Amino acid sequence: MKIKLICDSLCDVPKELLENNDIDVIPLTIIIDDKEYKDSVDMTNQEFYKMMKEIKTLPKTSQATYMQFKEVFDRYVGEYEIVCITGSSKSSGTYQSAVMAKNDTEGNIHIFDTLNLSLGSGQYVIKAAELKKEGLNAKQIIDELEKLRSSVTLLFVPDSLEYLKRSGRVSVTSAAIGNMLNLKPLFSVEDGNIAVINKVRGKKHVIHEMIRLLNSKYDTLEDKNITIGCGDNEKDLELLKKELEHIKAKNIFITEGGACICCHTGPDIFAISCSN
Repeated sequence: MKIKLICDSLCDVPKELLENNDIDVIPLTIIIDDKEYKDSVDMTNQEFYKMMKEIKTLPKTSQATYMQFKEVFDRYVGEYEIVCITGSSKSSGTYQSAVMAKNDTEGNIHIFDTLNLSLGSGQYVIKAAELKKEGLNAKQIIDELEKLRSSVTLLFVPDSLEYLKRSGRVSVTSAAIGNMLNLKPLFSVEDGNIAVINKVRGKKHVIHEMIRLLNSKYDTLEDKNITIGCGDNEKDLELLKKELEHIKAKNIFITEGGACICCHTGPDIFAISCSN
């Protein structure tokens, strides 16, 4: 039976990869001043970045619903084995919505919790697309994704701590000191939890640190998938791309930071993820 890949919009994946592999994306809802927008459906990422800089309130996200998943599962079940990949269950109820819809649908449906976010969750979608092309069935794909967990790294840096302060991710004092001293907090996601792993002064230095951490974790990057991305700050992405010019990898993908992550970090963010 054919494989159908589905993910939610917590997974940031290059658009061309989604299109080339016929992957459906279930959008979360972005709430701005009590108005609801389906992520990347009712507005583009660029429109979201612009709006976020103009409003005074902090946008919120709402999980993808049971009915969103049920409708998509009903569309494909029977003709396909379904592999559905979601962002971390520790950050959103979207995974649980998918599980509930699966339980109410007859067919071969597998739900995978990445316990990661953004480009980190995207690594599992990229891997699933590779495995589908290799001819693996749904259960084999899920088994391989489980094996991938120890390999996935996500590192990201927001331009300002203001949004994380407003969302309660960092303290007011830490945000004030960090902004004043131009300290860039380097975040990672481990087992679904966001944590600061270092603080570095200046963008160039923090980009060097990101690459150093990747090189220290992996024996080689030549067999790895690397994804880099940014929000509304393409100049920072250019710095990151330049740093990667001399690195050999299996693939280097480029994407945008989606609205779901930027709601909490601000529209100016850059990130790198890596996995086998």
